[in-house]
This record gives sequence, C-alpha cells and structure tokens, in this order.
Amino acid sequence: MNNAMSQKEIVRKSLKRRYRKEQRFKFYGILAIVIALSALVILFADIIGKGYTGFIKTTVTLEVQLDPEVMYLEDPTDAEAFSMADFKAPLVVALENQVSDAKGKTAQRALGQLLNTYAANQLRDAVKADPGIMGTTQTMTFLAHDDVSVYVKHGDDPTYTVKLSEQQQAWVDQLVEAGVIENSFNDVFFSNGDSREPANAGVLGAIVGSLLTMLVTLLLSFPIGVAAAIYLEEFAPQNKLTDFIEVNINNLAAVPSIIFGLLGLAVFINLFGMPRSVPVVGGLVLTLMTLPTIIISSRAAIKSVPPSIREAAEGIGASKMQVVLHHVLPLALPGMLTGSIIGMAQALGETAPLLLIGMVAFIVDVPDGLFDSATVLPVQIFLWAGSPELAFIERASAAIMVLLAFLISMNAIAIWLRRRLERRW
Repeated sequence: MNNAMSQKEIVRKSLKRRYRKEQRFKFYGILAIVIALSALVILFADIIGKGYTGFIKTTVTLEVQLDPEVMYLEDPTDAEAFSMADFKAPLVVALENQVSDAKGKTAQRALGQLLNTYAANQLRDAVKADPGIMGTTQTMTFLAHDDVSVYVKHGDDPTYTVKLSEQQQAWVDQLVEAGVIENSFNDVFFSNGDSREPANAGVLGAIVGSLLTMLVTLLLSFPIGVAAAIYLEEFAPQNKLTDFIEVNINNLAAVPSIIFGLLGLAVFINLFGMPRSVPVVGGLVLTLMTLPTIIISSRAAIKSVPPSIREAAEGIGASKMQVVLHHVLPLALPGMLTGSIIGMAQALGETAPLLLIGMVAFIVDVPDGLFDSATVLPVQIFLWAGSPELAFIERASAAIMVLLAFLISMNAIAIWLRRRLERRW
C-alpha cells in the first residue's frame, strides 16, 4: 500500500515538473515570436518614418514674365540666340516679386539657389515648344532645390542638417506662407529614372530593369528547375552519379550569392563577351542562383504526391510519362509555383551578384529592351544610400518601401496560387 502511494506521489510530482516545463517552453516560444514581431515593427517603422517623405515633392509656383530684354532673347526662333539666352533671370525676377529684402546680385544669386537646377531647362523647353509665349506672363510650377525640400519637410528634425542661410530660410518661410512653395504627391519619383539631383531622381528605370531581369530569370529558371526536379525524382536511376548531383544541388543552395556574380563575370562577360549592365546578363546570373531553390522545392512538391496516385494510374495502363504529366505534375504544381515565386522574390532582392556584372552603373534612361543598360531596385537603393546628399536618404527609404511592396505582393501571389490550384485527395 505504501509502495503504491509513493509511486503515485512520484508520478504526481513528475507531472507537475512536466507541466512547468511545458509552460516555460510555451512562454519562451511566445517571447521569441514577440521579439521577432517587435524587431519587424521597429524595422518597418524606421523605414516608413524615413521614406514616406520621399513620396512628397516640394514645388514652387511662379508667375514668370518672359521679358525678351531680361532673357536676352529677341527672336526665339534664332538657334544661336536661343542657345545664349538667360532662362534663369526671369525665374529670379519672379522670386524677387514674392519676397522682401532681395536686392543686389548676392541676394539674386541666393534666390536662384532656391529653385531646382533643372528649372531653367524646364523654362527653356517650354519656350522651345511654343515660342509664342515670349512677352507674356506664364504661371509655371518648378521643383524646389533639394535643400529647400529638406528644410520644408524636415526643418524641425535635428537629424537633418539645414544647409540654407538664415536669409534663405526667411525667404522660404515667406514663400510657404504665401502658398508659392507647396508639398504634393511626388509623381516624379515614379516617372523618372536616376538623377544626380535628388528632386529629379526616380525609380522607373530601376523598376523596369528589375522586371526585365526577373522576366529572364523566370523564363529560364522555372522550366529548367521543374524539368530537373522531375527527372531526379521520377526518372533518374539511383546511383553514385545521381547522388553526386543531388549533393551538389544542395550545396549550391548554400553558396553565397556573390560567387554567382563572379561566375557570371567570368563566363557570360569575359568568356562569351556579353555586354555589362544589361538585364539579360543579370537574369542569367540570377537564374544560376535561383535554380537550386526551385529544384529543391519542386522535388519536395513531387514527393508530397501520394504513391497511390502513381500506382492507380499505372494500374489502368498509363505509361511513366503519362503518370508524371497527367497526374503527378498537376498535383505538385502548387508547391512548385510557391517555391519558384519565393525563389524569384529572393532574386529580386539580390544586390551583390549584380554589382559584379556592372549593374551598379549610373543609368538615367529607362531601358527599352533586354540589351539596354539598366539597373535594378536593390542596386538603386545601394547607390542612393551611399550618396552624400541628405535628400537621397528619403529617396533610398522610399525605394525600399517600393521593393518591400513588390516582395509582399510576390509572396501573396504565391499563397493565392497555392490555395487556388491546390487539390485534395
């Protein structure tokens, strides 16, 4: 009797210890999730806090009097006179009419620095497009200088250094109060390529370059990866060669991405003589990097198909190829697509391999084809983050937000496709 009671007591105490361990393990798991989510929230808050102003542009709206005497342009159709005309002078005069205490050459020079460097070019293009506006007064909107934009958007933030003089700050305050300087949605960010001026810099060229690069990567990596997975899983004999291939595929998945960049530089550019900084070379390099991920995920999807389906198909006379194409592949397709899209999302965020094949170049124009010079979003972010201008900080953070939107969209598409195409058996 005493032995039975002592045994029950031992079991009861051990149960209490097990329950306490279970509670501690559960607590540690919840704590790990909370820490991970907190880090993610902090990261997103920092990026959004720095980047949301990148979607805002600072503009200056002026009543510009196109006086031929001020511009030294009597005949706008005269090519030589047009090239020698002063298109900045009427802009400075228009600013002088809006502020006080702006007399003298020094003040005029300081006033002119409030406008974007390309403001005079914008006025020149307007006159070139319609010479008849000479002698009239036109209401035109120009981008403000980067320092003005930083002052208007971050004047109270101590982390941003205001480079304007006290007089220029006073003028900007007057122009803001008068409604001449305003903030609005930055459509330039989505319609321009890269630029040395932050106010004129955009991500369109990088987005198009990323899409072209991803197109090449998808067209090459998906069919090759799926075909390799089907062969290794369904047709390849079990021998040392197959084992060697499988081991190397798994090893390639762990190789640093910069190694694939070195391989692309050595083979595609130096050996085959392909041009640098073009989407087709970037796509080939990312294909090499993405293939192991797609092959491994596709093989896992094929393995998940129950053997009974293969046996049933073979039992009614289907050949091995018919079993794979008509039964195994449709059932494994959701997993294959999910793995492929996740691999593509990983490739979209890569920078290191593309730096080695020249896609770090300063590209102003938007690429039109696979062999046009281009850059991609991660490299564009890398370039802007290393620029000394303060205004590029918000541009880089805004570009990160665009890249995150693409990555989240690709993962959402992967989840949707998996649920849409998934079949139950």
